[in-house]
Amino acid sequence: MSTAPMPEFPAGFRWGVSTSAHQIEGAATAAGRGPSIWDTFAHSPGRISDDSSGAVACDHYHRYAEDVALMAGLGVCAYRFSIAWPRVQPGGTGPANTAGLDFYDRLVDELLAAGIDPVATLYHWDLPQPLEDAGGWLNRDTATRFADYADLTATRLGDRVRLWITLNEPFIHMSLGYGIGTHAPGRMLLFDAFPVAHHQLLGHGLAVAALRARSTSPVAIANNYSPVRVLGDSAADRAAGAAYEALHNRLFTDPLLGRGYPELPGFDPSVIHAGDLDTIAAPIDVLGVNYYNPTGVRAAEEDSPLPFDLVGLDGYPRTAFDWPVAPDGLRELLGWLRDTYGDALPPIEITESGCAYDDVPDADGQVADPDRIAYLDGHLRAVRSAIDDGVDVRGYFVWSLLDNWEWAEGFTKRFGLVHVDYVTRARTPKSSYTWLRDLIAASRPGSAR
Repeated sequence: MSTAPMPEFPAGFRWGVSTSAHQIEGAATAAGRGPSIWDTFAHSPGRISDDSSGAVACDHYHRYAEDVALMAGLGVCAYRFSIAWPRVQPGGTGPANTAGLDFYDRLVDELLAAGIDPVATLYHWDLPQPLEDAGGWLNRDTATRFADYADLTATRLGDRVRLWITLNEPFIHMSLGYGIGTHAPGRMLLFDAFPVAHHQLLGHGLAVAALRARSTSPVAIANNYSPVRVLGDSAADRAAGAAYEALHNRLFTDPLLGRGYPELPGFDPSVIHAGDLDTIAAPIDVLGVNYYNPTGVRAAEEDSPLPFDLVGLDGYPRTAFDWPVAPDGLRELLGWLRDTYGDALPPIEITESGCAYDDVPDADGQVADPDRIAYLDGHLRAVRSAIDDGVDVRGYFVWSLLDNWEWAEGFTKRFGLVHVDYVTRARTPKSSYTWLRDLIAASRPGSAR
């Protein structure tokens, strides 16, 4: 961690924290909530590393006021949360479940009373199971159903949500959920999963229109990005790097910004109907950037089903996920977005950035996490450097406020600024919480630095 003072951030820079519904809410059957693909997946033997589920998670559904108080104590000005589609439409179609929307009504009002902007993500991977039974995101109709859900949600909350995010990390959902099957719904289709990409993007575009009809707040999407590091200097290595960059970084960005789809092996253009690309390219106000690490790529072996091999990167500290800690990759990525998309690129907010470590309370119940402090220090400096380079970055949301149920890893990976005891659900702010609180306070206008 640098010992130099943290550079000042621009006035109005948005400091926030992020979570997602399925990872923290619990209350899996409360107030008429229906099952999601993650409920089904977690109850399938061998899918979750510790055989847990998100049925209780952090019990945020019942403890949301306590969690908002933690955010207020941290000093953030925004909270990015997701709305559980099965809580709003248990079957994925039809009228809104009023009792389900009541929870988000209470949460939004609690946030506003604390001076915190509600930033609502409509889809963070928890598709209603009946829609998956009908084909999920492989089915074009799911895009239409998503727009209907967006309309119902914005009708209720559109006067108070300050920023809408349509989809979270559609690349990760497609690749892990439908491509290799390690996430819900657990399908292993490889490149036959490409219709999932198009239907998610189509759903995004249709949802943008629905949101704008019900709310004057800005609209965004949150994409996961990873700078590609080509390991090797052969033409085959460079081609592999280009293929992976097109898949991970450009597939869900080029169409958004009016460029159509990049060239990709195995992509079936028959899923694209007349007018789809115009719908997808509806202007957005913010591009959400989720960043965790760069990806090493080299030419694939002859018998590989993929046009690249993914390889580890040496020379970096590692998180508990064994991901490289590479703040330089975030600055590189932000510069790549600026250089690649130019004037078409909207303002950026870092909608997720964080790290998992094995945080354990000491004998006094305190939780020291110096590695997370070092991570945040490095990545915030990278963001400030990118701003100095001319990239329009307007906010940074830490993943995550709370230790949570980490998808296929269950309760084995801790990303939170706040430690959660998974037996009692007691919350304990970690040393990173205190560090970030002091940094945010120092960034306020008129504060002593």
